[in-house]
Amino acid sequence: MRPITDRAVSEPLYTRDILRLAASIPGIVPFAELPNAVDVRSPTCGSRVAMVVETDADGRVTALRQAVEACAFGQAAAALVGQYAEGNSLAEARSAVDAVRAWLGGADGEPWPGMAVLDPARSRSGRHGAILLPFRALVAALEAQ
Repeated sequence: MRPITDRAVSEPLYTRDILRLAASIPGIVPFAELPNAVDVRSPTCGSRVAMVVETDADGRVTALRQAVEACAFGQAAAALVGQYAEGNSLAEARSAVDAVRAWLGGADGEPWPGMAVLDPARSRSGRHGAILLPFRALVAALEAQ
């Protein structure tokens, strides 16, 4: 039997930077405080994000509140969405979902500010759903406006 030598398997699952980011989610509140929020779940891992956004007259995000139940990768992605969603439109949020999905699949470039910290997850396809979840929640929250 050949030993497993894949770099992705030998690296730690969560880096210190991922854990720091996961602990710094802006606009986080308990689920009970978001009764009218969109609630999105990952079909692959069961992670959950509830989100409410406020928008300006042009439909751009001016404020965001979210509740997050996810692994550290999902929490870190929620932190990035919370940090950088302001000013985004529905079309830009939809583009971000596509760009993050492509990046997780191996595309070059940074699809959203700060995503480089989540690079260790790119080789762990089982974590992709949790990372995409806050972006999907942003789209759903904007669609609910």
